[in-house]
Amino acid sequence: MDFSPSPRAAELTEAVRAFVEDEIAPVEDHLHTRAGEARRHGGGADLWRVPDEVRELQRKARAQGLWNLFLPAGHEGPYAERFGTRGGAGLTNVDYAPIAEATGWSFLAPYVFNCNAPDTGNAELLLRYGSPEQRERWLDPLLDGRIRSAFAMTEPAVASSDATNMQLTAVVEGDEVVLDGRKWWTTGIGHPDCAVLVVMGLSAPDAPRHQRHSMVLVPLDTPGVKVERMLDTMGFLDEPFGHGEVSFTDVRVPATHVIAGPGRAFELAQGRLGPGRVHHAMRMIGLAERALHLACERGLSRRAFGKPLVDLGGNRERIAEARIAIDSARLLILHAAWKLDRYGPTGALSEVSAIKVAAPNVAQQVVDFAMQIHGGAGLSGDFPLAGAWTAARAVRLADGPDEVHKGVVARVELGKHGAAR
Repeated sequence: MDFSPSPRAAELTEAVRAFVEDEIAPVEDHLHTRAGEARRHGGGADLWRVPDEVRELQRKARAQGLWNLFLPAGHEGPYAERFGTRGGAGLTNVDYAPIAEATGWSFLAPYVFNCNAPDTGNAELLLRYGSPEQRERWLDPLLDGRIRSAFAMTEPAVASSDATNMQLTAVVEGDEVVLDGRKWWTTGIGHPDCAVLVVMGLSAPDAPRHQRHSMVLVPLDTPGVKVERMLDTMGFLDEPFGHGEVSFTDVRVPATHVIAGPGRAFELAQGRLGPGRVHHAMRMIGLAERALHLACERGLSRRAFGKPLVDLGGNRERIAEARIAIDSARLLILHAAWKLDRYGPTGALSEVSAIKVAAPNVAQQVVDFAMQIHGGAGLSGDFPLAGAWTAARAVRLADGPDEVHKGVVARVELGKHGAAR
């Protein structure tokens, strides 16, 4: 197996790293300070406005061809050339993985490069399964950066780690789909440009267990759709994207808004989430790398009890352990990406679940160490570590908790020994 990126992917990775360091980092530091001040004074509508500086960064990234780099090989079609990706060809998962890591260094970077979740996953869903009409209405504007999207799956009234529990109904009635129910942790719903939701709903309760649900495209301005509230994640609102609780009351959209046909939600989710988990995992590696970088800088620049902090309390060993953990997790992710490229989602089931567990846990541990070596400053808004820790902790629940993914790994492993599912 070969984890080496193609020459083009290596070039793009270096270009992304340089852009993050030279263009995004200075702006991010300024916006981080400004947002902190806004929160301390009540925030308000300004928190949900996309700053002009970020729009300008997007224009620069697009002009340099660093736009929509997530487009998968074999599915990019005309989109790369139309919407600014350099070279006009998509990337394999192995090729995109180091680019995702480079974007993980910055909270802003995925959005600046039009490679942020949930838009990437929703775009891939439309690329792979959308009708020509669905692609024209929603995919083209998404790739062009004119609109944003949200993904509505988790529900407050059921254990959403088992997706077959979803109770929101999406019933086909003639030429319409009628949706009723409630979702929460609907990521992206707070963005001022959010225009469409991908909603998973129960459409055939008597069908086989994994053929009961459908995915439906619902414009945010459809009558009956109401954002009940925005949810904070351990005190962070994740503006300007956010996570909302959304109610659907007699929401009616054309039946043509069902993606790929009724009853196919689980099939679609499998195709959507495999590459997405590689993206998430590698961004976690980038986040861990930034935390380790900050920890080393702090440990070398500060002294206590007559010594640099790195020489106190086993900190050198912790730095070594962090390096080993990061590099090990990266190799695990590249292996999963390679298997996805070679065998598809079903052939990389265990590996993809493994990285979903490993990467955020490694990131959380490294960030926690970085916070500790920063002392009280690590808990404050003066550094990005508190937000980084929260992000890593949240990913351990988002897209399935650790326990579910460990169960998948164990099931595949036991199946090798003849155990029944």
